Amino acid sequence: MRLKIPQFLLALVIVGGLMLGGCSGQQSASNNASPSSNATSAATEASTKTTTEASSVSQNTNSESIPGMKDLPRLEGKATVVMTVKGSPITIEVDGTNAPITAGNFVDLVQRGVYDGLSFHRVVRQPQPFVAQGGDPKSKDPKTPAQLLGTGGFVDPKTGTERSIPLEIKPKGAQQPVYSKTITETPVLTHKLGAVAMARSQQPDSASSQFYFALADLAFLDGNYAVFGNVTQGMDVVNKIQQGDRIDSAKVTQGTENLKNGGK
Repeated sequence: MRLKIPQFLLALVIVGGLMLGGCSGQQSASNNASPSSNATSAATEASTKTTTEASSVSQNTNSESIPGMKDLPRLEGKATVVMTVKGSPITIEVDGTNAPITAGNFVDLVQRGVYDGLSFHRVVRQPQPFVAQGGDPKSKDPKTPAQLLGTGGFVDPKTGTERSIPLEIKPKGAQQPVYSKTITETPVLTHKLGAVAMARSQQPDSASSQFYFALADLAFLDGNYAVFGNVTQGMDVVNKIQQGDRIDSAKVTQGTENLKNGGK
């Protein structure tokens, strides 16, 4: 007889397995980026929402009060990125309308060529499809020890320091995104199959360059990680990504004029 496990419990099983058996470097580094590091608490919070928590969404953090916010890349509108993996294209619609800072950061890094040659250091499909995660600059060097993959971010050549961006999630019905904290309301951009989101550590404002593709509908991550786009073509390519596969190239094919504060 086949045991039927409720979806919520299955999510906890997946997360628990990742926390115990995932890339060891990801849980200790301050800027390690992994949607599993907080997913257990995210799933728990999703199942125990309260009126008090929900009301906190209205107390939106003013983006102008976040240090360095005005200097970060910003996407005012949408853009299209074509990422090629093992010779096959993946088309991503990047949504700067609902996630301007997160989308702007990604488009800026694409234009800089940061993702070219990087690997997908973490791909989880068992016991059910979860994520394909890449974007760690350390993965460009094939000699980088496996335990260090998932701990790196983009170092801005102008400052010599790692760029991090604030957690940015826009609730449905809101005029502006909420910054630097998780939310309990349903976001405009959700973790549907093919969603593209930023990975981060337990610190909300720790995302840098690492991103992940959602390999299934992952509603228990909604409100806890910043989705900034979705795959519009090439999901079959995403579904074939294996751990260690490299990004041949990533190019902005539309919407470059919408990027502000981008660098070279």
